[in-house]
Amino acid sequence: MAEQTDRKCDNPRRIRRLIRLPEVMRQVGLGRSTIYRWMHEGQFPKPVQLGGRTVAWSQETIDQWIDERINSNAN
Repeated sequence: MAEQTDRKCDNPRRIRRLIRLPEVMRQVGLGRSTIYRWMHEGQFPKPVQLGGRTVAWSQETIDQWIDERINSNAN
């Protein structure tokens, strides 16, 4: 995935995106219970609280987690 920047600014910055559980599940190929169990065990990133009982994950954090899995399996 290409990094996006704000082209209207002189100072490029990364555009951040928050994703909800269904999108996280689709991207990592895991079910809800596995994601929450692995979060509890410290094997999966924790979400950020958006308000009430609503949570989401940073797209960048999920991408890093996926990259770590790929790199650890390549060794």
